Amino acid sequence: MRPVLIILFLISLLVTGLTRPPSPTPSPGVTTAVEYFRAEAPVFARRCTDLRSAIQSMDIRDSRSVAAVRRKLIDCRASWKRIESFLEYFFPTSSRIYNRAPKFEAEEPGMEYQSPLGLQVIETLLYETNTPDRRRQLLEQSSAVASSASDLPALLYDFRAGDPQILESLRIELIRIITLDITGYDAPYLKTGIAEAAGSLQSLRHQLEPYGPSDSLQSCLDSSIAYCKAHENFDTFDRLKFLKYYALPLQRQLHRLIQQKDLQVHTGEATNYTDLFSPDALLPGNSDTALAAEGSRLFYDKSLSGNGQRSCATCHAPEKKFTDGLTTPLAFDGHSRLDRNAPSLLYSGYQHRQFWDGRAATLEEQIATVLQDPKEMHSTRSDISTVAKAIGAYIRTLHPQHSPFDIFIEGGPDSLLTASQVKGANLFMGKAQCATCHFMPLFNGLIPPDYAVTEFEVLGTTRTDRLDKPQLSKDPGRYNVYPLPFFKGAFKTPTVRNTAVTAPYMHNGAFRSLEKVLEFYNKGGGQGLGLRMPSQTLSSHALGLTKKEMQDIIQFLHALTDNP
Repeated sequence: MRPVLIILFLISLLVTGLTRPPSPTPSPGVTTAVEYFRAEAPVFARRCTDLRSAIQSMDIRDSRSVAAVRRKLIDCRASWKRIESFLEYFFPTSSRIYNRAPKFEAEEPGMEYQSPLGLQVIETLLYETNTPDRRRQLLEQSSAVASSASDLPALLYDFRAGDPQILESLRIELIRIITLDITGYDAPYLKTGIAEAAGSLQSLRHQLEPYGPSDSLQSCLDSSIAYCKAHENFDTFDRLKFLKYYALPLQRQLHRLIQQKDLQVHTGEATNYTDLFSPDALLPGNSDTALAAEGSRLFYDKSLSGNGQRSCATCHAPEKKFTDGLTTPLAFDGHSRLDRNAPSLLYSGYQHRQFWDGRAATLEEQIATVLQDPKEMHSTRSDISTVAKAIGAYIRTLHPQHSPFDIFIEGGPDSLLTASQVKGANLFMGKAQCATCHFMPLFNGLIPPDYAVTEFEVLGTTRTDRLDKPQLSKDPGRYNVYPLPFFKGAFKTPTVRNTAVTAPYMHNGAFRSLEKVLEFYNKGGGQGLGLRMPSQTLSSHALGLTKKEMQDIIQFLHALTDNP
């Protein structure tokens, strides 16, 4: 470019910059949220630096020295919770540095590796990992977190947002509190989830002040914070009481405020934000009523099979909660067996991957695969796609959400659940850590708060339920779909709704009773049983559940059985 043209080009840029209309003045709500983040981010950065310094001077062999580092981690996490809603919503890429799950992940479609990183990884290293290079790993993790946190204020350069976005970020944070904080998902060893929930709620209260919350909303906020502060012990916290009488009313009141001020925005595709346990809280996708009716008819149509003797209902019988009650289903030939257990179709319309190994991206793809599989339906019809579309529409209607638990949590009488079931629910969501993989409200592997990803876990599942003589299942699971080392033995996390009446269990149907399933988890999965499973994502630490506690959990699972 000639010099004169360069000068003209630079002048045009300058003029454009000078004449660009100024940004609108932020609302009080946006200003409050930004200033709150601006004030709290440096506090978080200092605590991250303190954590790194404590690790640098830690004597890994001295329990008191390790305990001091754990206290610094607690401080760090408490500070993180005050900025979580803002950072996670507006800067999700940056936020992943701090609180990512402590396991390898792979993003589709490119299956790009995402190594474990952040505070959860540091917690795992402090409690679970005992390798010679543990101190080096801790230093690497803490240094990455501290150096990144020091740059957080720079994210606010040219930041723009409106009130609807600020309020949506708070709605999403409330879902995190309900589904992740109180279940210990972020800090299973520290067991600081209740205190962290209180911190997040205080952050919500501060950011809501400019919007003039109603007396009812303010009361819900204050009472929720007070309840968490008064009951910070993780193992004894009454989650059912908190959900029913504090968190869910708070969610409804927040929805009412946003609706009244006409500040709704909905960037997520799966959640309606109104009430997490309402039947329409999660959206399985639009379903054409007429098409679903046709799919219902086709679901029982044996002419779809190559021999005219099998239908979808053969392996997914409605009277058995859409299972077949067998270890593994009979194959098309009538005498051999398929490789994996037939899971319930109830609530499967919400999942983002289908089959135990997640090889199908949609219900329609799964249905078409089953129809054409020579071992299953062996259909030769030419209209497979049309049929799959109709049956998929029908399956998306299979989400009754009408169990005793659902009626109870939505305001039904407390007497709907027995004392044992209440204890079991609190154990399920607390000490037993079940809800850190079987996420509310569907109690499956849909990861909150976005419910946009279906989780796969490596449990070290055994070939039989003879846990005194354990042998690993040889099924490689998702590794067959994507041959990544951390997918070896990985399977989709199914819903435990209706699990009390859908034995047998696991991908191979090897566990004949819930008692055996609970025993397996209580011992720490395959690794806890002494089997070599380096990619196991389930903690190998024993849960320490008593027989009575395991029976209470089983009783709670009975309360998740949908009424006909």
